[in-house]
This record gives sequence, C-alpha cells and structure tokens, in this order.
Amino acid sequence: MGELPDVGGDPSQTPSRRDRREHNVQDAMQAGTVRITGADGDEIEAYLAHPLGSEPRGGVVVIHHMPGYDEPTKEITRRLASYGFAAICPNLYSREAPGASPDDAAATARARGGVPDDRLVGDVAGAADHLRGLPGANGKVGVIGYCSGGRQAFLAACRLPLDAAVDCYGAFVVGEPPEGFPVKMRPLLDQAPSLSCPLLGMFGVEDQAPSPEQVAELDRELTRLGKPHEFHSYEGAGHAFFAVDRPSFRPQAAVDGWQKIRAFFDRQLSA
Repeated sequence: MGELPDVGGDPSQTPSRRDRREHNVQDAMQAGTVRITGADGDEIEAYLAHPLGSEPRGGVVVIHHMPGYDEPTKEITRRLASYGFAAICPNLYSREAPGASPDDAAATARARGGVPDDRLVGDVAGAADHLRGLPGANGKVGVIGYCSGGRQAFLAACRLPLDAAVDCYGAFVVGEPPEGFPVKMRPLLDQAPSLSCPLLGMFGVEDQAPSPEQVAELDRELTRLGKPHEFHSYEGAGHAFFAVDRPSFRPQAAVDGWQKIRAFFDRQLSA
C-alpha cells in the first residue's frame, strides 16, 4: 500500500468537523426492537440502532448468520451505529418461530429449508425503506451479512438498488452446497451482472465455504463485468473469523476487517 496523497491544508490546524465525526465513536445512541414491513407486506421484528443527533447519515441493513437473530448480531448492529450509521437487523425467522429463542428459531427455519431467496429480498427491501424513512436519513443504504448472510447480502445487492454491500465469507455465491446440506441454496454467480453497487468482500484463506478458489472465481467474474469490488483474504483465518464468541475468532483479521468495513461504508454512504 502506498502513502495517502497530500490533500493540502495546514497540518497544524484541528481536524474538520466531518473528520472528527468519521473517526470518533458515537457514544450516544438509541437501540431496541421495532416492527417493520417485510416481504409480502408481513410485519416482522427487527433490531434498530442509530446515533442520537440530527446530522444526516446513511443506513446499513445487517443480515444475520444462519444461527439467527442473536445477541452477537445485535452487537454488530450497535457497532455500526457507533460508527455513525443507522443500522437495522431484520429477524429473518420472524415467521417460522415468533418469540422463540435464536437457537430454536434457527432450528425451525433450517428444518423448513431456510429463508427463501425472494422472501429475503423483500425483507431487506422493507428494512432499507425503514432506514430511508428515519429522521436524518440521507437516502443511502448499504447491506452487510455474515456466512449465509454474506450470500444474502450479495443477493440483495443484485436484486435491489443499494449503495454498498459487504459480503463476509458468504458461502455458495459460487459453487453448489454439498449433498445433504440442510438449507436450500443455489449459486448466485449468474446474478452478478445485476450487482447494483460496490462490493467489499472479507474472506479467510483457510475457509472452504467459500474456498479461496471460489473467491478468485467471483473476483474474475466481477472484474470481467466491470463491477467495482474490493476483496481481502486473511492468512490464518477460516470461516467466521469475526465471531468473537467462537473458537474461529481471529482478532488481527477482525480488527483490520472492521477498519476496512468502516472506511468502505464511510465512502459509499456519505451524504
């Protein structure tokens, strides 16, 4: 990596208001459960976190992983709010198991084949509309997802008009699920021509779903199509390296990954 270019100005002067906002954590926020309109007009549960204050801000839809709408995913939602975004995580299992624990809801959803792709797109669209309707919204919305949510983030970005997408080790964007896989999924590479926004991809070199070869295939196809994207693959990291509550957690990769995610959303979702 080269040095950042000199953009002029007196370095002895204090940072601009925007610089301070972009680099400081937002200490004051509001977070809690809301109801939103999802696919087919269904009312579903979601977790919303946003900074207090009136400055214009972009929004981020957080797509939870297959284990469900759990506390670690809500913590991710609050983290994005601390960065200055309005963030919302729809409970994709609201219909299968309303009011159930995350583990029970996830088990029920898996037993039914998982979340249908069309319904996922409708729920993300409803979450994005909710963000755009919040006071202070600047109209720009991105999406981020982990594991199955990474695949779904890519899907949403191909089917909806979004401003940014982050795929954190999304399996089966490229490649078929193994025989007997409990959730119905199909590859999404054929939808890449419809990708509506820049894509940031975060992957582990030791992962096999997606494997480094599958990541390379996705990179080649997006390059061929002229779709703006930025991929980062971390040595010594496998699947779920962002997950602080799992043995797969890799602090160095996660810290660097979060820095890149924040910078990406800052660029793509600013007013």
